[in-house]
Amino acid sequence: MTIFHGSQIKIPNPTFGQGKPYNDYGLGFYCTEDLDLAKEWACTVGKDGYANKYKLDTDSLTILYLNDPRYHILNWISVLIENRTFNISEGISNRAKQYILEHFLPDYKKYDVIIGYRADDSYFSYANDFVENTLSLEDLRTAMRLGKLGEQVVLMSKKAFDALTYVESIPALAEEYFKKYKERDTKARSEYQELKRESNPEEGTFVMDIIRQKWENNDARLY
Repeated sequence: MTIFHGSQIKIPNPTFGQGKPYNDYGLGFYCTEDLDLAKEWACTVGKDGYANKYKLDTDSLTILYLNDPRYHILNWISVLIENRTFNISEGISNRAKQYILEHFLPDYKKYDVIIGYRADDSYFSYANDFVENTLSLEDLRTAMRLGKLGEQVVLMSKKAFDALTYVESIPALAEEYFKKYKERDTKARSEYQELKRESNPEEGTFVMDIIRQKWENNDARLY
């Protein structure tokens, strides 16, 4: 697998155990298979950067692909809840977080690599609204397709880091890729606001419905 890590600096030797522990899937090395997307991520603060290119030998690695049909959107949200800080109110939202963690959290920490959605500002707001009981499950699924914000490949284990080979650092110019990043994000936000305006709060399945009806991880309505 060829993967890229967008950064303001060249990273020829990624180090296991370094980084921020409060990212989407916890402490890991966050990459993508999409070169242009990596260049966008390298320029998110409006400065030039690099798409660091690597080869990942996956032959002996265990990989959790959260967008596989065997998993569903609440599996992804449960991993986010365990690692990211949600800006939510007391009461319903706390109960929702607890229920989602208890019933839908996969055993993701045993895998060497995780592949799934990247919860940047746009995607994270969708997940936050769902936990707040203001976005239905059906609208959440629709929202996740907005803007095509991309998948990420996250190296989680020492074994995964050892299977990584550095190739090169490809320059990413902010003049081009910061603009692309902002356009992609703006498009997703605009489409999401349109989705919310057209949404009927009396229709759809909300997180409190899932709790009241005691949905489990294998519930057919999640697929």
